[in-house]
Amino acid sequence: MLLLKEVDSQIGLIDRLSGCLQDNRHQSYVKHSVDSMLRQRVMQIAAGYEDANDCNALKDDGMMRVCANGQQTLAAQPTMSRFENQADNKQLYKMAMAFVDNFIASYASQPKVIIIDSDDTNSFTYGQQELALFNNYYGDYCFMPLHVYEGISGKLITTILKPGRRSKSVNVFAVLKRIIDYLRKHWPDTLIMFRGDSHFCSREVMNYVHDMSRVEFITGLTGNTVLNKCAQMTVESAQRSYESSQKPVKRYHSFMYKAGSWAYAERVVVKVEVTSMGTNVRFIVSSLNIRAKVLYEQGYCARGAAELRIKDHKTYLLSDRMSCSSFKANQFRLFLHSAAYVLIHTLQNEVLKGTEFCKATMKTIQLKLIKVAARIKFLKTKVIIDLPSAFYSKWVFEKALSMFEVLRI
Repeated sequence: MLLLKEVDSQIGLIDRLSGCLQDNRHQSYVKHSVDSMLRQRVMQIAAGYEDANDCNALKDDGMMRVCANGQQTLAAQPTMSRFENQADNKQLYKMAMAFVDNFIASYASQPKVIIIDSDDTNSFTYGQQELALFNNYYGDYCFMPLHVYEGISGKLITTILKPGRRSKSVNVFAVLKRIIDYLRKHWPDTLIMFRGDSHFCSREVMNYVHDMSRVEFITGLTGNTVLNKCAQMTVESAQRSYESSQKPVKRYHSFMYKAGSWAYAERVVVKVEVTSMGTNVRFIVSSLNIRAKVLYEQGYCARGAAELRIKDHKTYLLSDRMSCSSFKANQFRLFLHSAAYVLIHTLQNEVLKGTEFCKATMKTIQLKLIKVAARIKFLKTKVIIDLPSAFYSKWVFEKALSMFEVLRI
């Protein structure tokens, strides 16, 4: 956990987030500051303690107290629960944009190109939780948080909690447009490419891309009778090749297509794959004019990496723990988990390069690098931290600490 504290001291994420929150408590009775509680909660989540109830067991933990910048006992569960429920819509919006600001600040200079990967995922709910709606696809009541990542680096841009039903494309586009417009103000010359599955394919996205310079898109496209007719020759050719060779066959073809609601004809790429399991036909639509195979395999399929980032965020950092009754409180919780993701991802990609952890899951980093036992001794003017003389990842830990020592000089 000491490494995560050092990461935050370098990027200033928690300071940025705490600056978005307003403390309306009577200051004469305040024992735990907003900054301290935010640090405590984010560090607990990063260490694998996702529930507010864990505060009761960890409020006297020495390393938690060090990470929260305090020597006194930390906040217990009732105080933390009140803290999670205090943010209003204005403060939550500021926090969402604080993640975007942190993403921008993570680049030393204006990047040549960024890819905005957007996807939503289910978060099952239990009990009477605000805006927990029934989702027919998942067959249960849930939320549908929207995750937005940069496709090349894996950096988190922001996360937005959505009600349980599948969001309308126009509502999702409104969020993405605001992000892209904000990024464009800071990076006027960067090529921005938006990428998503067929759920994010809409006329609003296409019209927006046509109206903007240096903005492109590539999304999945749901098949229909017209598209299937356009792909028929490619399908028949692939099937004949498979029948003659009895080996898997893959074919690509592109053509121009205009749906009734689209303002312009767009380029559609069809992939036809014939195997012993049958014929699989997939469509994508894009504003990019490159080879069909390259566009599909290297352009569109690479969005699968975003699924792994959501897996880290949801499965390993347990961001689907939406236990609050209030929708705003659950959005705040999602931001807490997102902050933990940013800290671990930054540690992994900036500090752990060239080690066995550079491609590890966040769960592995938690177990082998973050949860390192230590003896903490609080003195009047300093804190002494005694680490074990031997543990699994000692050389990696020491290498990382030495890097932070150089950065502090």
